[in-house]
Amino acid sequence: MATAARKTAVSGQPKEIVYVWQGKDRQGKLVQGEMRANSETIVNASLRRQGIMVTKVKKRSFSSGKKITDKDITLFTRQLATMMKAGVPLLQSFEIVAKGHANPSVAKLLMDIRGDVETGTSLNQAFRKYPLYFDALFCNLVSAGEQAGILEDLLTRLAIYKEKTLAIKAKIKSALFYPISIIVVAFVVTAVIMIWVVPAFKEVFASFGADLPAPTLIVMAISDFFVAYWYLIFGGLFAVIYLFFQSWKRSPKVQHFMDRTLLKLPIFGDVIRKATIARWSRTLATMFAAGVPLVESLDSVGGASGNAVYVDATKRIQTEVSTGTSLTSAMQNANVFPAMVTQMVAIGEESGALDSMLGKVADFYEAEVDEAVASLSSLMEPMIMAFLGVVIGGLVVAMYLPIFKLGAVV
Repeated sequence: MATAARKTAVSGQPKEIVYVWQGKDRQGKLVQGEMRANSETIVNASLRRQGIMVTKVKKRSFSSGKKITDKDITLFTRQLATMMKAGVPLLQSFEIVAKGHANPSVAKLLMDIRGDVETGTSLNQAFRKYPLYFDALFCNLVSAGEQAGILEDLLTRLAIYKEKTLAIKAKIKSALFYPISIIVVAFVVTAVIMIWVVPAFKEVFASFGADLPAPTLIVMAISDFFVAYWYLIFGGLFAVIYLFFQSWKRSPKVQHFMDRTLLKLPIFGDVIRKATIARWSRTLATMFAAGVPLVESLDSVGGASGNAVYVDATKRIQTEVSTGTSLTSAMQNANVFPAMVTQMVAIGEESGALDSMLGKVADFYEAEVDEAVASLSSLMEPMIMAFLGVVIGGLVVAMYLPIFKLGAVV
């Protein structure tokens, strides 16, 4: 396959486009390839200079794909690290990963980054153009790897870091998904009973000509409300949930309030705290091991923790460390880390193995999260069964009480 010569990027030029071309070389052999250029005319001129008679040139089309997720970026990081370890050139690695990816959106993103690198942009600067997918931590580590000449090693560290972070997030989601799904199912079942089942009982009870028990009257009143205003109930509920999550996502005040509340929850709070400390420790260990100075490392650590309480604590720690305070003392002053964590950090500072000790802290708390999620699942099953029994069973008993009363009279 013929290849196009590299072109130097000129400031002010329009964005380059990927063109797919076909033609014949000087021996009349059919050749084809891809080229990034500002226009089709430049593609034709460049290929003619290479002795290729062009027969077809068209823009490369990228079909719209799914949203790019953290899992996609993690997989890309692992693949890129593996290929660079194997000696595959950087540009070729990007092309292989892009062409082999199932999501066209990821393929387009990687080809755009490849084009930037091909025109002379450093890899970390190419990543920085897409902050939605590559955060400051990712870009800083890539930059450190480029400067030190150990890019493949740092990409491997990044891949391990992102895989562990993704795994711990998945565990937290799985712990929360079960009870939330049961609550949703219970609400739907209750709504069905209220809208369709209870009115049928109401017609039967109307022929009794006797006073109904108080629980039955309460359930029938709730049913009448559901039947009359079901569209407001469902519409209002969905609107409240949507607005709540939008506020949580966009409002710093709501984020701080919810993150503090989550840490104080009686059952889930401890799991969330352990997961947050694990992410915090893993991020700082990865940054420090890559040779990034401690104060600069703390810039990325707070945001990676995923909790506003620890973001604020990290900012205070960074301020104290920048004025000469030891990391151990600054973490103790923050008052959000268990004694075990600060003791491990103190040992790491004294022995000069801070990254190793932080890694051990992360390993410990990741194992704690695994055990907590497993025990939480076992604990939640009887609690959820009791909840469903009270809700659904209470409705059924309330509707059968008049029948029991009628049988006693007879």
